[in-house]
Amino acid sequence: MLKVGVIFGGESVEHEVSIITAVQAMSFLDKNKYSVIPIYIGKDRNWYTGECLKSMETYKDLSDIPKKTKEVTLTRRGTDFVLQKKKGIFNSIYCNIDLAFPIVHGKGVEDGSLAGYLETIGIPFVGPNTISAAIGQDKIIQKEVMKAAGVNVVDYIWFYDFEYKENEEEILKRIKKLGYPAIVKPARLGSSVGIEIAKNDKEIKKIIEEAIKYDEKIIVEKVVENLQEVDCAVVGSPSSMECSLIGEMFTDNDFLTFEDKYIGEGGKGGKKAPAKSSGKLSLSTLKIPADISKDVEEKIYDYSKKAFHALNLSGVTRFDFLVNKKTKEVYVNEPNTIPGSFSFFFFTPKGKKYPKLLDEMITTAIKEYKNHSRKITSFESNVLSTYDGSKGCKGKMKM
Repeated sequence: MLKVGVIFGGESVEHEVSIITAVQAMSFLDKNKYSVIPIYIGKDRNWYTGECLKSMETYKDLSDIPKKTKEVTLTRRGTDFVLQKKKGIFNSIYCNIDLAFPIVHGKGVEDGSLAGYLETIGIPFVGPNTISAAIGQDKIIQKEVMKAAGVNVVDYIWFYDFEYKENEEEILKRIKKLGYPAIVKPARLGSSVGIEIAKNDKEIKKIIEEAIKYDEKIIVEKVVENLQEVDCAVVGSPSSMECSLIGEMFTDNDFLTFEDKYIGEGGKGGKKAPAKSSGKLSLSTLKIPADISKDVEEKIYDYSKKAFHALNLSGVTRFDFLVNKKTKEVYVNEPNTIPGSFSFFFFTPKGKKYPKLLDEMITTAIKEYKNHSRKITSFESNVLSTYDGSKGCKGKMKM
Protein backbone atom coordinates (compact mmCIF):
# COMPACT_ATOMS: atom_id res chain seq x y z
CA MET A 1 0.00 0.00 0.00
CA LEU A 2 1.39 3.39 -1.03
CA LYS A 3 2.05 5.73 1.90
CA VAL A 4 0.85 9.19 0.90
CA GLY A 5 1.84 12.19 3.01
CA VAL A 6 -0.78 14.90 2.55
CA ILE A 7 0.84 18.28 3.29
CA PHE A 8 -1.37 21.29 4.01
CA GLY A 9 -1.66 24.55 5.94
CA GLY A 10 1.29 26.94 5.99
CA GLU A 11 1.80 30.60 6.82
CA SER A 12 -0.66 31.89 4.25
CA VAL A 13 -3.83 33.99 4.27
CA GLU A 14 -5.43 30.92 2.65
CA HIS A 15 -4.43 28.67 5.56
CA GLU A 16 -7.98 27.67 6.47
CA VAL A 17 -8.96 27.04 2.84
CA SER A 18 -6.01 24.64 2.58
CA ILE A 19 -7.26 22.74 5.64
CA ILE A 20 -10.74 22.36 4.15
CA THR A 21 -9.39 21.07 0.83
CA ALA A 22 -6.94 18.68 2.51
CA VAL A 23 -9.37 17.14 5.00
CA GLN A 24 -11.88 16.67 2.21
CA ALA A 25 -9.29 15.05 -0.10
CA MET A 26 -8.00 12.73 2.65
CA SER A 27 -11.53 11.42 3.18
CA PHE A 28 -11.89 10.64 -0.54
CA LEU A 29 -8.51 8.92 -1.12
CA ASP A 30 -9.01 5.20 -1.77
CA LYS A 31 -8.23 3.48 1.55
CA ASN A 32 -7.67 0.17 -0.27
CA LYS A 33 -4.79 1.67 -2.26
CA TYR A 34 -3.33 4.38 -0.04
CA SER A 35 -2.27 4.77 3.55
CA VAL A 36 -2.86 8.47 4.28
CA ILE A 37 -0.53 10.37 6.63
CA PRO A 38 -1.63 13.96 7.36
CA ILE A 39 1.18 16.53 7.60
CA TYR A 40 -0.04 19.90 8.84
CA ILE A 41 2.10 23.04 8.59
CA GLY A 42 0.96 25.41 11.32
CA LYS A 43 0.89 29.18 11.04
CA ASP A 44 4.05 29.01 13.17
CA ARG A 45 5.67 27.10 10.25
CA ASN A 46 6.20 24.00 12.37
CA TRP A 47 5.13 20.64 10.91
CA TYR A 48 2.77 18.30 12.76
CA THR A 49 1.31 14.83 12.18
CA GLY A 50 -1.34 12.69 13.83
CA GLU A 51 -4.58 10.89 12.99
CA CYS A 52 -6.68 13.64 14.57
CA LEU A 53 -5.61 15.95 11.71
CA LYS A 54 -7.99 14.07 9.40
CA SER A 55 -10.99 15.56 11.25
CA MET A 56 -12.31 19.12 10.88
CA GLU A 57 -13.12 19.15 14.60
CA THR A 58 -9.38 19.38 15.32
CA TYR A 59 -9.12 22.82 13.69
CA LYS A 60 -11.71 24.63 15.79
CA ASP A 61 -8.83 25.71 18.04
CA LEU A 62 -5.58 25.91 16.07
CA SER A 63 -3.56 26.73 19.17
CA ASP A 64 -4.47 23.34 20.65
CA ILE A 65 -3.07 21.28 17.74
CA PRO A 66 0.55 20.99 19.08
CA LYS A 67 -0.81 19.28 22.19
CA LYS A 68 -2.70 16.67 20.17
CA THR A 69 -0.05 15.87 17.56
CA LYS A 70 3.65 15.10 17.02
CA GLU A 71 5.96 17.84 15.77
CA VAL A 72 8.02 16.44 12.89
CA THR A 73 10.30 17.25 9.99
CA LEU A 74 10.27 15.60 6.58
CA THR A 75 13.72 14.40 5.62
CA ARG A 76 15.57 11.75 3.67
CA ARG A 77 17.46 8.79 5.16
CA GLY A 78 19.19 6.77 2.48
CA THR A 79 16.46 5.95 -0.02
CA ASP A 80 13.64 6.47 2.50
CA PHE A 81 11.61 9.62 3.14
CA VAL A 82 10.74 9.89 6.80
CA LEU A 83 8.80 11.99 9.24
CA GLN A 84 11.26 12.50 12.06
CA LYS A 85 10.17 13.61 15.53
CA LYS A 86 11.69 16.96 16.50
CA LYS A 87 11.30 16.72 20.25
CA GLY A 88 13.07 14.30 22.56
CA ILE A 89 16.63 13.17 23.20
CA PHE A 90 16.83 11.20 19.97
CA ASN A 91 15.49 12.19 16.54
CA SER A 92 13.38 9.05 16.21
CA ILE A 93 11.36 8.21 13.13
CA TYR A 94 7.59 8.62 13.40
CA CYS A 95 6.89 6.95 10.03
CA ASN A 96 8.07 6.95 6.43
CA ILE A 97 6.14 8.00 3.33
CA ASP A 98 6.43 7.08 -0.34
CA LEU A 99 4.90 10.15 -1.97
CA ALA A 100 4.00 13.70 -0.93
CA PHE A 101 0.66 15.23 -1.83
CA PRO A 102 0.82 19.03 -1.32
CA ILE A 103 -2.62 20.55 -0.79
CA VAL A 104 -1.65 24.12 -0.07
CA HIS A 105 -2.96 27.48 -1.17
CA GLY A 106 -1.28 30.85 -1.44
CA LYS A 107 2.01 32.63 -1.02
CA GLY A 108 4.74 30.88 0.95
CA VAL A 109 3.57 27.36 0.09
CA GLU A 110 1.75 27.06 -3.26
CA ASP A 111 4.19 29.47 -4.92
CA GLY A 112 6.96 26.87 -5.37
CA SER A 113 8.36 27.20 -1.84
CA LEU A 114 7.09 23.76 -0.79
CA ALA A 115 7.70 22.16 -4.19
CA GLY A 116 11.30 23.36 -4.04
CA TYR A 117 11.86 21.63 -0.70
CA LEU A 118 10.30 18.40 -1.93
CA GLU A 119 12.46 18.48 -5.07
CA THR A 120 15.56 19.10 -2.93
CA ILE A 121 15.08 15.93 -0.88
CA GLY A 122 14.02 14.04 -4.00
CA ILE A 123 10.62 12.73 -2.98
CA PRO A 124 7.97 12.17 -5.67
CA PHE A 125 5.06 14.57 -5.23
CA VAL A 126 1.74 15.50 -6.78
CA GLY A 127 1.31 18.81 -8.59
CA PRO A 128 3.47 21.38 -10.38
CA ASN A 129 7.24 21.57 -10.02
CA THR A 130 9.01 24.53 -8.42
CA ILE A 131 9.19 26.76 -11.49
CA SER A 132 5.64 26.01 -12.66
CA ALA A 133 4.24 26.59 -9.18
CA ALA A 134 6.12 29.89 -8.83
CA ILE A 135 4.92 31.16 -12.20
CA GLY A 136 1.39 29.94 -11.50
CA GLN A 137 1.30 32.01 -8.31
CA ASP A 138 2.60 35.22 -9.91
CA LYS A 139 -0.20 36.93 -11.82
CA ILE A 140 2.30 39.04 -13.76
CA ILE A 141 4.79 36.42 -14.95
CA GLN A 142 2.04 33.93 -15.81
CA LYS A 143 0.38 36.48 -18.10
CA GLU A 144 3.65 37.07 -19.95
CA VAL A 145 4.11 33.30 -20.45
CA MET A 146 0.52 32.77 -21.58
CA LYS A 147 0.66 35.70 -24.02
CA ALA A 148 3.78 34.19 -25.57
CA ALA A 149 1.85 30.93 -26.04
CA GLY A 150 -0.98 32.67 -27.89
CA VAL A 151 -3.39 32.83 -24.95
CA ASN A 152 -5.51 35.97 -24.66
CA VAL A 153 -5.20 38.03 -21.43
CA VAL A 154 -6.65 41.42 -20.42
CA ASP A 155 -4.66 44.65 -20.61
CA TYR A 156 -2.75 45.39 -17.41
CA ILE A 157 0.07 47.29 -15.74
CA TRP A 158 2.11 46.30 -12.69
CA PHE A 159 4.53 47.79 -10.20
CA TYR A 160 6.37 47.16 -6.93
CA ASP A 161 5.23 48.75 -3.69
CA PHE A 162 8.44 50.84 -3.46
CA GLU A 163 7.88 52.14 -7.00
CA TYR A 164 4.40 53.32 -6.04
CA LYS A 165 5.76 55.15 -3.01
CA GLU A 166 8.49 56.80 -5.09
CA ASN A 167 6.48 57.49 -8.29
CA GLU A 168 2.83 57.55 -7.23
CA GLU A 169 1.80 60.23 -9.72
CA GLU A 170 3.39 58.45 -12.68
CA ILE A 171 1.76 55.11 -11.81
CA LEU A 172 -1.64 56.74 -11.34
CA LYS A 173 -1.27 58.27 -14.84
CA ARG A 174 -0.57 54.80 -16.28
CA ILE A 175 -3.67 53.43 -14.56
CA LYS A 176 -5.79 56.29 -15.91
CA LYS A 177 -4.51 55.53 -19.41
CA LEU A 178 -5.42 51.85 -18.88
CA GLY A 179 -8.94 53.03 -18.05
CA TYR A 180 -11.57 52.70 -15.35
CA PRO A 181 -13.08 50.64 -13.88
CA ALA A 182 -9.83 48.86 -13.01
CA ILE A 183 -9.28 45.88 -10.74
CA VAL A 184 -6.35 45.96 -8.31
CA LYS A 185 -4.74 42.70 -7.15
CA PRO A 186 -1.82 41.60 -4.99
CA ALA A 187 0.23 39.73 -7.60
CA ARG A 188 0.90 36.51 -5.69
CA LEU A 189 -2.21 35.82 -3.64
CA GLY A 190 -5.22 33.66 -4.44
CA SER A 191 -8.85 33.15 -3.38
CA SER A 192 -9.61 36.80 -4.27
CA VAL A 193 -7.82 38.03 -1.14
CA GLY A 194 -6.91 41.74 -1.26
CA ILE A 195 -8.69 42.31 -4.59
CA GLU A 196 -10.92 45.30 -5.20
CA ILE A 197 -12.31 47.36 -8.09
CA ALA A 198 -11.61 51.08 -8.47
CA LYS A 199 -14.10 53.10 -10.47
CA ASN A 200 -12.21 56.41 -10.49
CA ASP A 201 -9.08 58.34 -9.42
CA LYS A 202 -10.51 58.95 -5.97
CA GLU A 203 -10.93 55.25 -5.16
CA ILE A 204 -7.72 53.92 -6.67
CA LYS A 205 -5.29 55.27 -4.04
CA LYS A 206 -7.07 53.70 -1.08
CA ILE A 207 -7.41 50.38 -2.90
CA ILE A 208 -3.73 50.26 -3.86
CA GLU A 209 -2.71 51.00 -0.27
CA GLU A 210 -4.85 48.06 0.86
CA ALA A 211 -3.37 45.68 -1.74
CA ILE A 212 0.17 46.66 -0.72
CA LYS A 213 -0.57 45.25 2.75
CA TYR A 214 -0.59 41.77 1.20
CA ASP A 215 2.20 41.80 -1.40
CA GLU A 216 5.19 43.74 -2.75
CA LYS A 217 3.98 43.34 -6.35
CA ILE A 218 0.69 44.83 -7.50
CA ILE A 219 -1.14 44.28 -10.79
CA VAL A 220 -3.91 46.53 -12.13
CA GLU A 221 -6.15 45.19 -14.91
CA LYS A 222 -8.82 46.72 -17.11
CA VAL A 223 -12.22 45.36 -16.11
CA VAL A 224 -13.92 43.33 -18.84
CA GLU A 225 -17.28 44.77 -19.88
CA ASN A 226 -20.47 42.66 -20.05
CA LEU A 227 -18.65 40.20 -17.82
CA GLN A 228 -19.36 36.50 -17.56
CA GLU A 229 -16.95 34.53 -15.31
CA VAL A 230 -16.44 30.87 -16.16
CA ASP A 231 -13.96 28.19 -15.12
CA CYS A 232 -12.36 25.15 -16.71
CA ALA A 233 -10.15 22.62 -14.92
CA VAL A 234 -7.43 20.49 -16.49
CA VAL A 235 -6.03 17.24 -15.05
CA GLY A 236 -2.84 15.48 -16.11
CA SER A 237 0.49 16.72 -17.42
CA PRO A 238 1.67 18.45 -20.62
CA SER A 239 2.04 15.02 -22.29
CA SER A 240 -1.49 13.88 -21.39
CA MET A 241 -4.24 16.23 -20.26
CA GLU A 242 -8.02 16.25 -19.99
CA CYS A 243 -10.35 19.22 -19.63
CA SER A 244 -13.37 19.26 -17.34
CA LEU A 245 -16.76 20.64 -18.16
CA ILE A 246 -16.94 24.44 -18.05
CA GLY A 247 -18.69 25.97 -15.04
CA GLU A 248 -20.16 29.41 -14.49
CA MET A 249 -20.01 31.25 -11.17
CA PHE A 250 -22.72 33.74 -10.18
CA THR A 251 -22.39 36.65 -7.78
CA ASP A 252 -24.09 39.91 -6.86
CA ASN A 253 -20.64 41.43 -6.32
CA ASP A 254 -18.47 43.12 -8.94
CA PHE A 255 -16.25 40.02 -9.06
CA LEU A 256 -16.04 36.62 -7.36
CA THR A 257 -15.04 37.28 -3.76
CA PHE A 258 -13.53 34.98 -1.12
CA GLU A 259 -17.06 34.60 0.30
CA ASP A 260 -18.46 33.62 -3.11
CA LYS A 261 -15.83 30.92 -3.51
CA TYR A 262 -15.71 29.39 -0.06
CA ILE A 263 -18.52 30.59 2.21
CA GLY A 264 -21.48 30.60 -0.13
CA GLU A 265 -24.56 32.68 -0.79
CA GLY A 266 -22.67 35.08 -3.05
CA GLY A 267 -21.44 37.55 -0.44
CA LYS A 268 -24.37 39.99 -0.72
CA GLY A 269 -26.95 37.28 -0.84
CA GLY A 270 -25.90 35.44 -3.94
CA LYS A 271 -27.71 34.91 -7.21
CA LYS A 272 -28.63 31.26 -7.00
CA ALA A 273 -28.20 29.11 -10.06
CA PRO A 274 -29.09 25.46 -10.59
CA ALA A 275 -26.00 23.35 -9.94
CA LYS A 276 -25.58 20.01 -11.66
CA SER A 277 -22.81 18.82 -9.36
CA SER A 278 -22.08 18.49 -5.66
CA GLY A 279 -19.27 19.51 -3.32
CA LYS A 280 -18.22 21.83 -0.56
CA LEU A 281 -17.44 24.93 -2.61
CA SER A 282 -20.19 27.53 -2.88
CA LEU A 283 -22.17 25.41 -5.32
CA SER A 284 -25.32 27.47 -4.82
CA THR A 285 -23.55 30.00 -7.09
CA LEU A 286 -22.20 27.51 -9.61
CA LYS A 287 -23.75 26.18 -12.80
CA ILE A 288 -22.27 23.27 -14.76
CA PRO A 289 -22.17 23.30 -17.73
CA ALA A 290 -21.95 27.05 -18.24
CA ASP A 291 -24.40 28.85 -20.47
CA ILE A 292 -22.01 29.70 -23.33
CA SER A 293 -21.95 29.37 -27.10
CA LYS A 294 -20.09 26.59 -28.89
CA ASP A 295 -17.50 29.07 -30.21
CA VAL A 296 -16.74 30.36 -26.71
CA GLU A 297 -16.58 26.80 -25.36
CA GLU A 298 -14.04 25.76 -28.03
CA LYS A 299 -11.93 28.85 -27.34
CA ILE A 300 -11.92 28.12 -23.59
CA TYR A 301 -10.81 24.52 -24.15
CA ASP A 302 -8.11 25.67 -26.58
CA TYR A 303 -6.75 28.31 -24.18
CA SER A 304 -6.91 25.88 -21.22
CA LYS A 305 -4.75 23.32 -22.99
CA LYS A 306 -2.31 25.91 -24.36
CA ALA A 307 -1.88 27.54 -20.94
CA PHE A 308 -1.51 24.20 -19.11
CA HIS A 309 1.16 23.17 -21.63
CA ALA A 310 3.02 26.52 -21.63
CA LEU A 311 3.15 26.69 -17.82
CA ASN A 312 4.27 23.02 -17.66
CA LEU A 313 1.62 22.21 -15.07
CA SER A 314 0.76 18.91 -13.43
CA GLY A 315 -2.03 17.52 -11.25
CA VAL A 316 -5.21 19.61 -11.43
CA THR A 317 -5.28 23.29 -12.40
CA ARG A 318 -8.42 25.40 -12.64
CA PHE A 319 -8.31 28.26 -15.14
CA ASP A 320 -10.51 31.27 -14.47
CA PHE A 321 -11.87 32.92 -17.61
CA LEU A 322 -13.41 36.32 -18.30
CA VAL A 323 -15.88 36.50 -21.18
CA ASN A 324 -17.39 39.60 -22.76
CA LYS A 325 -20.93 38.33 -23.36
CA LYS A 326 -21.51 40.93 -26.06
CA THR A 327 -18.35 40.55 -28.18
CA LYS A 328 -17.68 36.88 -27.20
CA GLU A 329 -14.06 37.85 -26.47
CA VAL A 330 -12.42 35.32 -24.11
CA TYR A 331 -9.57 36.06 -21.70
CA VAL A 332 -7.69 33.80 -19.29
CA ASN A 333 -7.79 35.51 -15.92
CA GLU A 334 -5.39 33.20 -14.05
CA PRO A 335 -4.51 29.58 -13.32
CA ASN A 336 -5.11 28.08 -9.88
CA THR A 337 -2.40 25.42 -9.69
CA ILE A 338 -3.86 23.79 -6.55
CA PRO A 339 -7.53 24.81 -6.65
CA GLY A 340 -9.94 24.46 -3.76
CA SER A 341 -11.38 20.92 -3.66
CA PHE A 342 -9.28 20.30 -6.80
CA SER A 343 -12.38 21.46 -8.69
CA PHE A 344 -13.65 17.88 -8.61
CA PHE A 345 -17.23 19.08 -9.18
CA PHE A 346 -16.22 20.16 -12.71
CA PHE A 347 -15.24 16.56 -13.49
CA THR A 348 -18.06 14.72 -11.67
CA PRO A 349 -20.69 15.34 -14.40
CA LYS A 350 -18.28 13.68 -16.87
CA GLY A 351 -18.30 10.53 -14.73
CA LYS A 352 -14.94 11.18 -13.07
CA LYS A 353 -15.70 11.10 -9.35
CA TYR A 354 -13.41 12.62 -6.71
CA PRO A 355 -11.59 9.37 -5.71
CA LYS A 356 -10.78 8.66 -9.36
CA LEU A 357 -9.55 12.23 -9.90
CA LEU A 358 -7.21 11.96 -6.89
CA ASP A 359 -6.03 8.57 -8.11
CA GLU A 360 -5.17 10.02 -11.53
CA MET A 361 -3.20 12.84 -9.91
CA ILE A 362 -1.10 10.35 -7.92
CA THR A 363 -0.57 8.14 -10.99
CA THR A 364 0.60 11.20 -12.97
CA ALA A 365 3.03 12.15 -10.19
CA ILE A 366 4.59 8.66 -10.15
CA LYS A 367 4.86 8.61 -13.94
CA GLU A 368 6.57 12.03 -14.00
CA TYR A 369 8.92 11.01 -11.18
CA LYS A 370 10.02 7.89 -13.08
CA ASN A 371 10.54 9.92 -16.25
CA HIS A 372 12.61 12.52 -14.38
CA SER A 373 14.68 9.76 -12.76
CA ARG A 374 15.85 8.69 -16.23
CA LYS A 375 17.32 12.15 -16.91
CA ILE A 376 20.91 13.14 -16.14
CA THR A 377 20.77 15.37 -13.07
CA SER A 378 24.38 15.09 -11.83
CA PHE A 379 27.75 13.59 -12.81
CA GLU A 380 29.49 10.69 -11.09
CA SER A 381 32.89 12.30 -11.52
CA ASN A 382 34.03 14.89 -8.98
CA VAL A 383 35.72 17.89 -10.61
CA LEU A 384 37.02 18.96 -7.19
CA SER A 385 39.14 15.80 -6.80
CA THR A 386 41.99 17.45 -8.73
CA TYR A 387 41.34 21.00 -7.57
CA ASP A 388 44.33 22.89 -6.18
CA GLY A 389 43.12 25.94 -4.36
CA SER A 390 46.57 27.58 -4.43
CA LYS A 391 46.61 27.81 -8.24
CA GLY A 392 45.32 31.00 -9.64
CA CYS A 393 45.85 32.96 -6.43
CA LYS A 394 47.59 36.22 -7.22
CA GLY A 395 48.70 36.92 -3.70
CA LYS A 396 48.04 36.42 -0.05
CA MET A 397 45.26 38.30 1.62
CA LYS A 398 46.54 40.97 3.94
CA MET A 399 44.83 41.22 7.31
